[in-house]
Amino acid sequence: MNESATVVRFERPKDIDDVRLLNDKAFGQPVEGHIVDKLRKSCQEILSLVATSNNKVIGHILFSPVTIETQSGIIQGMGLGPMAVLPELQKQGIGSKLVKEGLRIINNTKYPFVIVLGHEKYYPRFGFQRASKYGLKSQWEGIPDEAFMVMILNDSVMKGVSGIVRYRDEFDESP
Repeated sequence: MNESATVVRFERPKDIDDVRLLNDKAFGQPVEGHIVDKLRKSCQEILSLVATSNNKVIGHILFSPVTIETQSGIIQGMGLGPMAVLPELQKQGIGSKLVKEGLRIINNTKYPFVIVLGHEKYYPRFGFQRASKYGLKSQWEGIPDEAFMVMILNDSVMKGVSGIVRYRDEFDESP
């Protein structure tokens, strides 16, 4: 696959079935696809991008609102995930293109941070660091420290912020 032939664009309604199938294939289960479907219906603030090649959806990334509960209130940011690429096309830079474009878009918004629960060797290349370094903890028990990461986009808003990061309820619902 020629990486330069890959186009990253906003998801369109006609992509929905392809995105669900892609997530099912990439994760080997329907859970992530169901989360994406639920968020698409219930949350207007999502950012959903697809990677295409020859007009075929080959990758997908979703960003959705997350919150940090602090002693002085709630701060809203974005959570990256799920992100998926067709299994036969992984390790070809498609996921990186999706992550970079999503972060570029979010960096031009009001959100002061992006959180990700992901592979500790993959996401640091984009600027993610262990969330624990900033006193941020996942709402879920047993998450490995090295897998729960944050990218700070606005230092002044995030200065001294610590607390529990909460994803939307759709992440806790069964398919």
